[in-house]
This record gives sequence, structure tokens and C-alpha cells, in this order.
Amino acid sequence: MAAARPRDGRPAGSSPDAPLVGPHGRPHGHGAVGRADGAAPRPDVRPAVSAAPFRRVAVLDVGKTNVKLVVVDAAEGGEVWSRSVPNRVRTDDRYPHADIGTIDAFLVDALADAAAAVGVDAISIATHGATGALVGADGLALPVLDYEHDGPNAVADDYERSRPAFDETFSPRLPGGLNLGAQLFWQARAFPDAVARASAFLTYPQYWAWRLTGVAATEATSLGCHTDLWAPGLGTFSSLVGRMGWGGLMAPVRSAFDVLGPLRPAVASRVGLRSAVPVCCGVHDSNASLLPHIQHRTGPQAIVSTGTWVVAFAVGGALHRLDASRDMLANVDAHGRPVPSARFMGGREFDRLTEGRAEVPDAACVASVLERRVMAWPGFAPGSGPFPVAAGRWSTDPASLSAPERTAAASLYAALMTATCLDLLGAAGSTTVEGPFARNALFLDALARLTDRPVLVSPGATGTSSGAAGLFAGPGKHEPYPATLVDRRSFSDASFSDYAARWRERAGS
Repeated sequence: MAAARPRDGRPAGSSPDAPLVGPHGRPHGHGAVGRADGAAPRPDVRPAVSAAPFRRVAVLDVGKTNVKLVVVDAAEGGEVWSRSVPNRVRTDDRYPHADIGTIDAFLVDALADAAAAVGVDAISIATHGATGALVGADGLALPVLDYEHDGPNAVADDYERSRPAFDETFSPRLPGGLNLGAQLFWQARAFPDAVARASAFLTYPQYWAWRLTGVAATEATSLGCHTDLWAPGLGTFSSLVGRMGWGGLMAPVRSAFDVLGPLRPAVASRVGLRSAVPVCCGVHDSNASLLPHIQHRTGPQAIVSTGTWVVAFAVGGALHRLDASRDMLANVDAHGRPVPSARFMGGREFDRLTEGRAEVPDAACVASVLERRVMAWPGFAPGSGPFPVAAGRWSTDPASLSAPERTAAASLYAALMTATCLDLLGAAGSTTVEGPFARNALFLDALARLTDRPVLVSPGATGTSSGAAGLFAGPGKHEPYPATLVDRRSFSDASFSDYAARWRERAGS
């Protein structure tokens, strides 16, 4: 986006995403700067500039599959306007990377249309994890790496010797760029001159906030998302940051609830908004979904956030249950607290199993799939989930199955994988499902039977947008979601019990 005049009156640079920089090349922002030894100071993630309530909050939701702009009516709690586009990965330049230009153009057009249609009082941001941006005086120092790129594997052995132990970061070793620290390690080796020109490293939601406001930041939910860069138990950067001398590169850590600033005037004029429109620091998307559930409810509970990734959170769970070899980790909530979690690429696998042609099965179809034991065994997203080394396979030739049969088997697969994650976490209490799988009746029914605990469904198309909009309510002030209890009616217990036992035996769970 076009750069605005910086607060100190100096030009911010000529690039569309040029930062506001201080006199020594460091971006402006609140919080401490790096130490001379390269380590980062202990950050304070408490809100410094608290957001005030606003009626219409526009949420930029950058998912791995789609990019959305959703306007949430904070007073009513519902979505009043939305638009989405596919999130494409570009393959030009040095490596596969985010299509920043297309996302930016979408954001500008969608904000302008939303402002004209329903009004926009404030802007919040949520994005997928495992992504960050190196920025310098002229904008991006390097393209924003796609975390599925295998480039970091080239230095995997050296990185393994440098990364912290699991009991410090609760971050499992993941392939490709799924550990953000591995991305930065590889970029520093492969493109040392470009990294040397960078003045700040920003986590992905905060990169978009920086484009809108010019204020550089990082934030704990994105730093705590299997990055190797964060120590959840200490609430500070991990030993890797100091060991690699990256402390001075890390933008100041801000609370997700902070207002980083108003829109840059140049941005405001492009979208037809007042320049005083506030922009929140932003949050990791799965943690946005988690936020409303932890604000008012006490006691153990499980939250299942679904999308490209299915992430199971065991609120009140124990960190000692985490197994690094099964894609279990400690996420960090918007208050900076560790939350035991497990995950798999459920949305991606569902699309592969259905070949993108999901059709709702009727009761007879479900009964037939159960009776014939038509099932898929993990995993269809290698290197992730509770069975990371398993090779996905079908019990029968999938080409012989109808679209509803494949959808039934894929739904049952997703439920069995989710239940496995919850079992590994030792999750207790009710389970609340949000996101696309909250509209899949067979998945919900199967999950309720598998866990033998109440399963609740959050309303709305995505909990991400509501949670991110809730940052403007401030800590502890977000109203809890109303939820609907799942009624188990889809099929007989006997046929499903036999099916589930067979799946678990073959899956090795």
C-alpha cells in the first residue's frame, strides 16, 4: 500500500509497502529494542494501547486457502458483509511465496466496497501461522516464504543442532518451512545480503498491520505457533533468537489487543475511510477462534478450530502430555498463556479425499459406508498430524465410490483424526467446533460418539472473524459464543463402533 508521511516527517521510502523507520534504520513501534548481544529483551504482552468498542469491525482473514474480508457487527455479534478470493502462491522469484500484491489489491477493493455498503469503524487482522516478513527501508527485503516450500530442508541438519529443545519451546520439528525459525535460518544462509539489509522481522498478521499503519510489531500468538522462536513457559523469545543474533531484528512484541495506530492517510484515501480508523495488532487465526471461548468460560474444555488446518485446543490441559513426534505443541493464546494443542491438515485432506466434489450423503449412504467399512487411513498430508510418517491409503479403490460415499468416508476420517488429537491431549469437558466442519453433520455426530462428551457448534461461517473482531472489545470483554448441542442421530452406534475400532487398528492409534 502507498506509504504515508511518517510521524517524524522523513520520507518512508518509495516502495508500496515501505516502512516507517527511525534514524538508525529501526522501525518505529512501542516496546524495547534488541540488546547488543543479539538477544531480545523480555517483552510485555499486556495491552499498551487498549482498543475501544466499535460497531463495524472489518477483519482481514488471510488463510492458507482463501483470503477474506469480513465485516462483523460487534453489537449483534454477526457477519454483515464478506468477500473472499483464493490465496495463490507465486512461483516466480527466488522461491514460492505469498502473492502480496494480489492480497493487497483485494484488501483495498474489499475495504472500499465494505465501507460503502455497511461502514467500517475499525480494522483487525488474523492470518495463518508459520509465516513472517523481513522488511527494510524499501519494503520487503525478501518475498514472504510459503511455508510448504522445502528449501529449508537443505540446512535441516545444521538447524537441528541450533534449535532449542522441545521442553523450552513446545514446538515440534516440522518439515519444510513449518517452523518459522527454520525459514529464517535458511534465508540467512541462502540470501545473506538480503537478510543483512532487513531492519525488522514481523510476524504475518503484524506485517499486514504494518502495511496499514506503518508501525512494526510481532505478537505472541504467531510467535508461539510452532516457530521455535518463542518460549511459552517464560513468555519471551527462545534461546534460538539470542544464539543466532536475531534479537535486534525482531520487531517489538505487542499484545494482540493493542491498537497499533490509525490508517496511514494514503491508505485511508485509497479506500474511502477516515484516517483515524484504528488498526488492531492482530492475531494468529486459530487463536482468534479460541479467544471468545476462553474469555468467559471456566474449567477444562476443548475447542476445535477447523479450516485448512484442524487445530484442537485443550484448555486447562497439561503440557507434559505433548508429544513432539505427533504434531502436538503449545500454542499461545491472546493473553500470552500456553495452551496444549494438536493438529492435522484436516481441510486439505478432506478436499483430497473428496477430490473437491463433496456431496452430502444421505442416511442410506452413510449406513452403506459403515457396513462395507469404506474408510481412509492416515495420512494425506505427509509430515503433519498425529500420524506424520504414515502414507495415506483407502480401504477400497476410491474411483469406485460415488461423491457422497467419498464425502461420508472423508467426514468420518476427519472425525477420527480429531478424536485422536483430543485423546492424545487428554481433553476434558465439552468440545466446541467452529469453522467449516461445524456445518458437517456427519463429522459432528461421529465426533460426539467418539469422545463421549458433549459437542457444541459455534454459529457463523468462521470463528476467526468474530474472534479477531473481538480484539476491539478488549481483554476479558468478548461475549461468549452461543452454541448448539449436537444431537446424535445419523447412524447406529453398533455399526459405527465396529468401524471406529477397525480404523484405529489399521491407523495404529
